[in-house]
Amino acid sequence: MAIEIERKFLVASDGWRAGATPHAIKQGYLAREPHRTVRVRLRDDEAWMTVKGPTTGISREEVEFPLEIGIAHELLDLCLDGLIEKTRHELWHGGMLWEVDEFHGSNAGLVVAEVELPDATHVIEYPSWLGAEVSDDLRFSNSQLARRPWSAWSDEERAAVNALARGD
Repeated sequence: MAIEIERKFLVASDGWRAGATPHAIKQGYLAREPHRTVRVRLRDDEAWMTVKGPTTGISREEVEFPLEIGIAHELLDLCLDGLIEKTRHELWHGGMLWEVDEFHGSNAGLVVAEVELPDATHVIEYPSWLGAEVSDDLRFSNSQLARRPWSAWSDEERAAVNALARGD
């Protein structure tokens, strides 16, 4: 089984937009429990099912396999409430592929960046547009944003996150 090692950050500015490649993503969850999630994802004209185990630090076990587009659409209809819609912008910085997720729908206004690492101690070069790290804050996981979207956060919570992103 593969291990996903990922760090997640808020985004402080739009500096990431230059040279980024966008991909449309729609995803839903068949299960989103503390010790496992089962996700169906459409990205452009491809689809996958992903099963993730419990998170330990910034790591978790992950199994992912392709789905036929028609099957993925049928599975999305069976997903729990709260589909995630976002544009994922991919760009390279410091020899690493960064993914900046610009959320839409009930999560519109939220932008986070992720980077997958080869190991948990890998040192990364921080882009100038990067804000505070939120790897340990489960509110920013896609499965939790499907359950409690950004639009359901209080004005005070959103203001605190935006201040954290800017480094205030």
